[in-house]
Amino acid sequence: MTSVALQLYTVRHALAADPVATLRRVREAGYRWVETAPLTPDLPGSRLAELLRDEGLSVVAAHCDLPVGDRQESVLDEAEILGTRRILWHGWPKDPNCDSTEGFEILLDRYRSAFEAARDRGLGFGLHNHWWEFEAVGSECLCDWLDRRLPREVFFELDVYWAQTAGRDPVEVIRALGERVRMVHLKDGPAIHGKPMTALGEGVVDLRAILDAAQSVDAWVVELDECASDPLRAAEKSLTFLRRFETSRS
Repeated sequence: MTSVALQLYTVRHALAADPVATLRRVREAGYRWVETAPLTPDLPGSRLAELLRDEGLSVVAAHCDLPVGDRQESVLDEAEILGTRRILWHGWPKDPNCDSTEGFEILLDRYRSAFEAARDRGLGFGLHNHWWEFEAVGSECLCDWLDRRLPREVFFELDVYWAQTAGRDPVEVIRALGERVRMVHLKDGPAIHGKPMTALGEGVVDLRAILDAAQSVDAWVVELDECASDPLRAAEKSLTFLRRFETSRS
């Protein structure tokens, strides 16, 4: 069964102001899974893990820094503290190596090292995209290039909104990448840079076609980077949209 999670970056401002009340509202909205974003010093992994347990929320995956170099052990330790077995390189901000095929090779080596470090700790490792991974660099785009070269165990969390913003059809991307896509980020809105996002079903993204194509993924993750309305209310409406979609297929 596909898990439905909320990326906590959606409610980052409320979480910083009052983490207890915010996580309670996430649970009351109907979510049982969350995906974490890189943490602030005010909310270390141990404290967040405690609050999540208190609210009956589980971590489907953690967005984190790459587990390489001096950060390797601390990144992996934090994932274990949060109780997840899956980590994702969030990919922000854009790495200058995304702009050349020579840079692609550097990223490939870095991602392989991160995958191996995670694997040695029993963790799955994946990549999350923005729009630039789908923009052409010569005759290539980074996403397709990495798909051909990374170990098959490295999974993708496809952000369908950013893929569409870059001019790609998310359904075609899901079909092309196949089993590489284990998670999807679901967003809606105008699919225009700089414009705020909306609750699912209120924008131009063909979410029903995407969900039909993504039936075999492990998790659907709702994320609204910048929202045109109250983010918690939009997250609640988004979950209602997903439940109605599931009901319509049963």
